Amino acid sequence: MPDMLLMAIEYGGYVSIVKLVVFVLLYLLWLLLVRWSAADAKGVDTNIGFWIGLILGAGALGILLWWLIPVFIVGLLIFLAAIGATGLAYVRHRNTRVLDFDRVLTFEHIKSLVAGSEKLEAMENFMFITANNNEVPRPEPRTPMFFGYRTAYDLLTDALWRRASTITFAPKGDNYEVTYYIDGAATRQPAVPREQMEHFIHFAKELAALDANEKRKPQKGKFRTRHKKENADWEVVTAGSTAGEQVRLKHVSKEHDLRINQLGLAPDQQEHFEGLTQTHQGVFLISGPPKSGITTTLYALLRSHDAFLNNINTIEKQPATELLNITQNVFALTDTGTTTYAKKLQSIVRMGPDIVGIGECEDPETAQVTSLAAKDGKRMYVAMNADNVLQTLGKWIKMVGDKKLIAETLIGICNQRMMRTLCEECKQGYSPNKELLKKFNLPAEKAKVLYRPGKEVYDKRGKPSVCEHCQGTGYVGRTGVFEMIVLTDELRAAVRQVKQLPELGMQFRRAKMLYLQEQALRKVMAGKTSINEMLRVLASAKQQSNSASQ
Repeated sequence: MPDMLLMAIEYGGYVSIVKLVVFVLLYLLWLLLVRWSAADAKGVDTNIGFWIGLILGAGALGILLWWLIPVFIVGLLIFLAAIGATGLAYVRHRNTRVLDFDRVLTFEHIKSLVAGSEKLEAMENFMFITANNNEVPRPEPRTPMFFGYRTAYDLLTDALWRRASTITFAPKGDNYEVTYYIDGAATRQPAVPREQMEHFIHFAKELAALDANEKRKPQKGKFRTRHKKENADWEVVTAGSTAGEQVRLKHVSKEHDLRINQLGLAPDQQEHFEGLTQTHQGVFLISGPPKSGITTTLYALLRSHDAFLNNINTIEKQPATELLNITQNVFALTDTGTTTYAKKLQSIVRMGPDIVGIGECEDPETAQVTSLAAKDGKRMYVAMNADNVLQTLGKWIKMVGDKKLIAETLIGICNQRMMRTLCEECKQGYSPNKELLKKFNLPAEKAKVLYRPGKEVYDKRGKPSVCEHCQGTGYVGRTGVFEMIVLTDELRAAVRQVKQLPELGMQFRRAKMLYLQEQALRKVMAGKTSINEMLRVLASAKQQSNSASQ
């Protein structure tokens, strides 16, 4: 018997080494939970004494029961349940007191822990630069500035990856609705809590050198972000409303720096556009509905002239970008008390420019000043809101009020839309059905294969695989579609004599002018865009026209 007892003592005695190690590890885990919750409760400004007492008491009771219950595994489960329940109760409580990205044990938090080092490295490679060209260091954690900094970082890095050109934030209830505009198409994003947005708005205003305390009057400013030596300029616009402060961020891209050959013109249209630089006087009308790219086309036409040989001026209410070696005149709200848009244009014309770009023309006085300036030898490019070439001409005739003057000075008219171009990496070809071809009057022998956005692809594990080139949208970038007419002597005579617009439309068709839908179908057949994208763009423009007329 003594020999057996001695053998038992030599093997491990009455204490199990495994059970002792488990107990010590869980005991240390409990102490770490107490230490973390004490520091965290102070940081989130909650009742430290209550929660520390609760977690300490639950752990102590769990240990006592663990020792009293003879079955080790039962006591272990009771201890884990005690500290687990109180720990989770605290986590749930503290998560209600912090912003989304500061919550713990959520799916996003666990995901960030897995990629923690990559996230930290990405933040270190990302820099905010103020309107005064000062770099912003990362603020101390859990400060109002840090909450704004972190929200701005998450939003802007995501927007840049998705190629969003504009982000809008609209207050609604306890949240802000977030919308990305990617290649001109609106895409709704997850809402952001109002408290989190307030920190973001304050931070964005500080970056753009705006008044952070002003929440009613409209404000506009700019700031910059830098990621791995690549700069991105942002325009921030804020304005008050009854629901709260509205915010719009616009990525200032080089879209307005395009040249004529980058607009998406058909070969014959590009030839006509380039020919405009050879004439020395006259009016050319550039039209389209809002957000159809008419400003980009206006700027491209102005850049097509040699700014060193020509004195080029513009008059605009809101310049989209800076034009090198071109004098840009801004008509502001402060001018309305002393002058009008037309009078300011008249003063610009009197200064003797060779070429003038008019950013907006919606009143008879401006149209008349423009036509008379063209008669005097000026080249005038005019941007207007209209749905097609014929409607543009009708508005111009009504505003100028002199068909003879119009026939003498008008060079041509273009009307345009912007359509998304298919992603070359993932677009898919398909054979269209005969009914579709018949609907759009497409010859079957020339439209054997059309293209559409690629369908979602899944990997071996069944997870969706997103195209890195288009981020799953199926489109990358946009191209212009143009309806265009250049006036000949025969068409000028028609403008003088014809009394009804439909008759002029027939004359334009005889001059081989193709409608917008016909030009868009050319791009569909060439595989540049899809049928659905064409229908979306043309239908939205039609809806805007109907709502405007009502």
